[in-house]
Amino acid sequence: MVNVIAAIEALADVIIANKETLTDLDAAIGDGDHGINMARGFEAVRGKLAAANPEDIGAVLKLVGMTLISTVGGASGPLYGTAFMRAAAVAQGQAVVDTNTAAEMLKAAIGGIKDRGKAVRGEKTMLDALEPAYEAFTQGIAEGEALPECLELATQAAAAGIEYTKTIIATKGRASYLGERSIGHQDAGATSCYLMLSALTALAKQHSQGE
Repeated sequence: MVNVIAAIEALADVIIANKETLTDLDAAIGDGDHGINMARGFEAVRGKLAAANPEDIGAVLKLVGMTLISTVGGASGPLYGTAFMRAAAVAQGQAVVDTNTAAEMLKAAIGGIKDRGKAVRGEKTMLDALEPAYEAFTQGIAEGEALPECLELATQAAAAGIEYTKTIIATKGRASYLGERSIGHQDAGATSCYLMLSALTALAKQHSQGE
C-alpha cells in the first residue's frame, strides 16, 4: 500500500514542476496565479510533512487541507483545502486505504468543492475533470479492477474532462467575465486535478510493480 506521505510528496512534486504551465493557463482566462498559488501551498505542505504521522491518513490529509486553505490565495485554496478536509474525514484513523475507501474519499472531496464553490459540472471548473474521474474510478471498481487501474481510468477521464473545458463557456470566477472568449481555453483547475491524479496513478503503479 502506498504511504500517504509519499503520495502527498508526489502531489507536491507534480504541482511545483508544472507551476508555470498552470499559471500560463490561468493567465489566459483567469487571474494568472493558479500555478504560483498552488506551488506555494504545496511547498508549505511539504514543510509540514516531517511532523505528520503516516499511520493516520485522515490526520495527514487534514493537515494538507488546513495548510492549503491558509497559504493558497484565490479560490483554489479554499476549494482544494475543503476537498482534502472532506477526504480526511472519510480516512480518519486509517493507516491503509482500499479501493472502495479511495472512491468514498474522492466523492467526499467533490462534494466539498461543490459546497464551497457553489459550482456544478459544465461550468468550466475542476469539477469537469473530477466528476468524470470519480465515475470512471467507480466503474473500474465495478469491473473488479485494482487501485492502480482504477486510478488510471480516473486519470484518463480527467484528461477528457480537460478537453471538454475547452469547448464550453466559463460561468464561474474571473473567466466568466470573458463569456464566449473563454471557449478554446482549458481550465487551470481541471488541469491541476488531472496532474495530481496522474501523479497518484504513477505512484500506485510503481508500488504495485514493486510488490
